[in-house]
Amino acid sequence: MAERISVEMTLNGRRLRADTTSRTTLADFLREECGLTATHIGCEQGVCGACTVSMDGATVLSCLVLAVQADGAEIRTAEGLGGGSPLAEALHAEHGIQCGYCTPGILMRGTELLGEQAAPSEQEIRSGLCGNLCRCTGYATIVKAVARASSAGPASPPAQDETGAPRRREDEHLLAGRGEFVNDVSPPGTLHAAFLRSAVASGRIARVEAGAARALDGVVAVFTADDLNQHAGSMVPTPLLGTDEPPLRPLAGNRVHYAGEPLALVVARDRYVADDALELIEVEIEPQPPVLEPETAVDDTAGLVYPEAGSNLCQELASPVRPKLRRALEDSPHVVRVTSRQQRQTNAPLEPRGVVASYDPDTGELVASMSTQNPHEAKLAISRVTGVAAERVRVTARDVGGSFGLKVWTGRDELTVALAARVLGRTLKWIETRQENLTASGHARMDIGAATFALDQDGHFLGTYLDHLEDTGAYPTGVVGKAGPFVGMMFTGPYRVPLHAFRFRSVRTNTCPRGAYRGPWAFATVAREQMVDEVARAVGLDPLELRRRNMLTADELPYTMPTRLVLDHVTPAETLEQVARWLDHPGLRRRQRTLLEEEGRLIGIGLAMGLEPSSIGTMEPIDRDTARLRVEQDGTVTAFLATGAGGQGVETTMAQVVAAELDLDLGDVRVVQGDTGATPYGRGTGASGTAVITGSACRAAAAELLVTAKQLASELLDVPADRVESRRGVLVDRLNPGVALSWAQLAKAATAQEIAEGLGAAPGVLEAFGHYKAPMMTWSNACHGCVVEVDRDLGRVRIERYVVAEDCGKIINAKVVEGQIAGGVLQGIGGALSEEVRYDAQGRPLTLGLAEYVLPTATEAPPIDFLHIETPSPTPGGHKGMGQGGAAGALACVFNAVADALALVGARVDRTPLDPERILTALAEARSGSPRPAARPPSPS
Repeated sequence: MAERISVEMTLNGRRLRADTTSRTTLADFLREECGLTATHIGCEQGVCGACTVSMDGATVLSCLVLAVQADGAEIRTAEGLGGGSPLAEALHAEHGIQCGYCTPGILMRGTELLGEQAAPSEQEIRSGLCGNLCRCTGYATIVKAVARASSAGPASPPAQDETGAPRRREDEHLLAGRGEFVNDVSPPGTLHAAFLRSAVASGRIARVEAGAARALDGVVAVFTADDLNQHAGSMVPTPLLGTDEPPLRPLAGNRVHYAGEPLALVVARDRYVADDALELIEVEIEPQPPVLEPETAVDDTAGLVYPEAGSNLCQELASPVRPKLRRALEDSPHVVRVTSRQQRQTNAPLEPRGVVASYDPDTGELVASMSTQNPHEAKLAISRVTGVAAERVRVTARDVGGSFGLKVWTGRDELTVALAARVLGRTLKWIETRQENLTASGHARMDIGAATFALDQDGHFLGTYLDHLEDTGAYPTGVVGKAGPFVGMMFTGPYRVPLHAFRFRSVRTNTCPRGAYRGPWAFATVAREQMVDEVARAVGLDPLELRRRNMLTADELPYTMPTRLVLDHVTPAETLEQVARWLDHPGLRRRQRTLLEEEGRLIGIGLAMGLEPSSIGTMEPIDRDTARLRVEQDGTVTAFLATGAGGQGVETTMAQVVAAELDLDLGDVRVVQGDTGATPYGRGTGASGTAVITGSACRAAAAELLVTAKQLASELLDVPADRVESRRGVLVDRLNPGVALSWAQLAKAATAQEIAEGLGAAPGVLEAFGHYKAPMMTWSNACHGCVVEVDRDLGRVRIERYVVAEDCGKIINAKVVEGQIAGGVLQGIGGALSEEVRYDAQGRPLTLGLAEYVLPTATEAPPIDFLHIETPSPTPGGHKGMGQGGAAGALACVFNAVADALALVGARVDRTPLDPERILTALAEARSGSPRPAARPPSPS
């Protein structure tokens, strides 16, 4: 056991004396020894800023400071600020919070910044916060909050903002440092788990020897494949049950299929001992050449990720190329072939994955606290893997520090830890490290598209063909296994394209498994919009003009795409014109030419049209949801939902829906989510389905509740039920409003035996269930526009202006909508310019931390202007999904702006990220006179 060292410090104003070890970080000391869990850990490298605390009056990154270094120091954490500081109130007022994981660190650094400068400028605020990453908000609202706090804004923000949108009710406990993320859960007796992972991408496992690790003091167990796999049931997520995939096991047995695949699991008294034990495990793997490039993997019969499968092809689907389309692609006045290659990315939420799983052998119950947005799916998955009956499994998730698709389906690692807890009969805790997150959690976006566009002499589309190749990594996870063909089906987007065909192939490689990331079918938008700009240049038209000539208009709706998808209740032409006017497109073109001619500066204009399919009725089991509403004895209403809190503002928006349907004050509605023991089965949160599907389930439950309430009120008031209506928290006789009952009186009456019997029901609580099944498709749409400048000497990109015109139907809460758009836009910007997961030639990960996986900071994030169009969908409430479109639209928009600037000097790009190296290479190729040409293609086979 490590030697204990006594330290003394002043912590949040109180003297503290405690024992620690020489290698315990200050972050771990504060969290584990002092119970101050607002100090979050997001990177272990001092990059993300989530662990920021104040030490002797200056902020430090507590993951880089040892606890013994704080001996004698004065330490202040976010808990010490309290939830009522000027900056905390400003963040609440400006909607500067989403998931809340970064919030304590921003509070600490922002407070210090305001102490250094009484009235910092916007640029000074952005520079001052550049060390604090936020993956959700897009930073603009955080910057506004700091400015608001510096100008001594109102001491208590009003309940609503200038748009009439209520403030997020999720914020209060997050601002006070009382968030409960999975790493904050530590029941007595908790043991810590850590995975040993393969450093080899492909090979046969010859030996895993764990004897020395098992003998280490503090180690409780070490599991290898021989110890654990025999106990495991199916690890396949619900949407992929019954698919023909190689079996997935908890730990690699005979072979490894990617660097990062788990080989062994250590369980120890603390994380430090578990890490020590990992170093003692001896592994021998006979390496084999890895399959890394999807283009060559398709036809490779010698190098196979799974030799037993006989092929690296995971999935293939093609639509027929009809003779009319073939002639168009061969004989049209304009035939343009375009390629688009999207790099490997990962979700990188600031809160890594994690699980605390506890199994009680006496009761046979398994409880798991998780970082998940889909608690009920996690419950089913854990039941299948562990063999514990589903009714004896409970999953809870209070706060989730971002997901963006990663945490919707329960991962292999979480399931393995739950299984180990079942085998040991103990409580096990596993928190993913950032290196694990970047190398073994899930990758996305590795797509290659080659398309052919046929146009007439006036620039009207006659037909298109897309050949889409997707790298699925070692295996697909979640619904991503079904999403690829949808790219081809919706590729024509909001354009008038009479003929279209596609081929889709997904291929296995020796890389991290592929998962969803903010739109599994985003490549349809990304590739199409990049290609439309390239086609416009090839046929001599401005990209705006080409879009105008081919854009669907309102009088053409509903429009049946060539793939038989029906597009309706959208406004692509309107959003395009909104953005063109806001940008002053003609004036921008004149400025672009002037700056090039007079100063040699490269200014680019980017446009991108987005269609976001949401609430898709064929995507079981996430195409439906259930809501339960209960009237409490005090007259308030509790909504029990299967959703999970990941920053989307569900607790606020769903309370708004219920309050509106029942005509209650918003404060009289409470939302319970993230607990399978309290909520009905449902879809979780994700795939842009909450507003449409969960919201419609809430409406259905409210309608049922009103029927029962009116019947009960009719009995009590002695008036016909059809004369009873709900008005501002009471049930009244509409012909005689003086005759009324409060909801509290109604709830108490429902428990009375004689009243219940009069209604033919058992006495009990006043409650109702609502169910909703999504229609085939609910479309939202948007147009993105931006202006960038490309530095010809450094290859850097500066975004001058950014605008989004969004039509997500009837808006529930404008600030929540804009927050979701802004966060998506910044993730799209990161995908366009910097974010990339890289491997070396042996398949070893090169991206091991946030120092290598470059997320945008507050200094790179542009202010975003929002334009809204509200075209109601034909669903209850008229809402549409909008959580994913921002990321896809922004990636294409920024790419197009950079490509537009480079085209001024004859340079071309066809892949992301457009980092300085790629931009400088394109400029050098243009200067040498050998830019990559656009070729006339052969017809598709």
